[in-house]
Amino acid sequence: MSVKVCKFGGTSMADGTVINGVKKILDGDDKRKYIVVSAPGKRYSGDTKVTDLLYACHTQLLSCGTCKKSFAAVRARFVSIVKELNISYDIDALLDETEAAIDREKSEDFTASRGEYLCARIVAAVLDAKFIDAEDVIFFKENGSFDGEKSYKAISLAVSGAKRAVFPGFYGKGVDGKVKTFSRGGSDISGSIVARAINATVYENWTDVSGFLACDPRIVESPAKIKSLSYKELRELSYMGANVLHSDSIFPLRKANIPIQIKNTFRPEDAGTAILPSIRYTPNGNLVTGIAGKKNFTVIFIEKSHMNAEVGFICKVLGVLADEEISVEHIPSGIDTMSLVVESANLPKEKLELILEKIKATVAPDIIRVIDDIALIATVGHGMSSSVGTSARLFNAIANANINIKLIDQGSSELNIIVGVNNEDYEKCIRAIYCEFFK
Repeated sequence: MSVKVCKFGGTSMADGTVINGVKKILDGDDKRKYIVVSAPGKRYSGDTKVTDLLYACHTQLLSCGTCKKSFAAVRARFVSIVKELNISYDIDALLDETEAAIDREKSEDFTASRGEYLCARIVAAVLDAKFIDAEDVIFFKENGSFDGEKSYKAISLAVSGAKRAVFPGFYGKGVDGKVKTFSRGGSDISGSIVARAINATVYENWTDVSGFLACDPRIVESPAKIKSLSYKELRELSYMGANVLHSDSIFPLRKANIPIQIKNTFRPEDAGTAILPSIRYTPNGNLVTGIAGKKNFTVIFIEKSHMNAEVGFICKVLGVLADEEISVEHIPSGIDTMSLVVESANLPKEKLELILEKIKATVAPDIIRVIDDIALIATVGHGMSSSVGTSARLFNAIANANINIKLIDQGSSELNIIVGVNNEDYEKCIRAIYCEFFK
């Protein structure tokens, strides 16, 4: 039987009026049986997301022993939602219970998860659906990773016999029996877990945009819409800043080859973007699917003669960063050179100086220098690997825009080409690449 799992983001839960719109979407398709919700997001520019209000509750709890003052804003938000929905629901009792639990648990993860919990309780009442608490069906292993085998069985059992069910996103339960959250945006992952558990026909991710665009509309006016892309393209674009969907949400779906459909809660008639497994994906004929990037990287450049002949050289250098718990984004290299690309936010001045000294002591480089304020831009597309001259077009477009490329990194799959430029050239570089491949 064809079944859809629908995840609704924070803007889709922002107030009672929008939630009534969600109900209309769900009632319009009887295949939409299982719903995963985020905490209420911003209602307008300058508003505060409920999850951020809850983090403030935890901060106050640690300093004062109670979250009462900060929780007042959370309370007001949910009381307002129930009033707008015009339903008979004892929200005050639920909020009293939640506030007491936050004070009792004194856990940041538990506190942050209550936005999804409260929202799911309300939506279940609106839909007359079964509420299934995520901590009863989504589990983490001792090392903090998701326990798929245990979770899929629990979800499948929990939905048995339910005509419709609502799950809170973003959290589950750790081996210690306590609530544990995914990273921010983790409700996308929760939705994909539920879709995998019930072997859904499609996982619909409802948000406030009508799918992916070929690049950031704040940089290029009215960029092309992406009708479909592959799991791999999604990973590349999401990692580089295209934040429509959490990049980790594809992992539960991959083995079951379940497609994802990005849909707009406020324009449900729009087709959106289909994200497809390899066996279902047919390239749309474009060389490039999308362009995405991020600013503020630091490059540690290392040069040493005969580096390539020195066994374990790269391993030793990476060991220095591993000891300092610094992750490396990219490692472009030559025969006698290598560059370590790291997010600048992870390299405060004292830490950077310590790492440079340790690298000098460990591998004795001939030259080591630091390049700051670098932006990385990824040009992504399956069509690039089968077309001659794609790289030449890319680099010519950047050169014609009078932009100096600081580094180049191309994956072995030829799915993407990443260039590093100065932060100040970031927007101009994206416009130049977009113009070359889309106009």
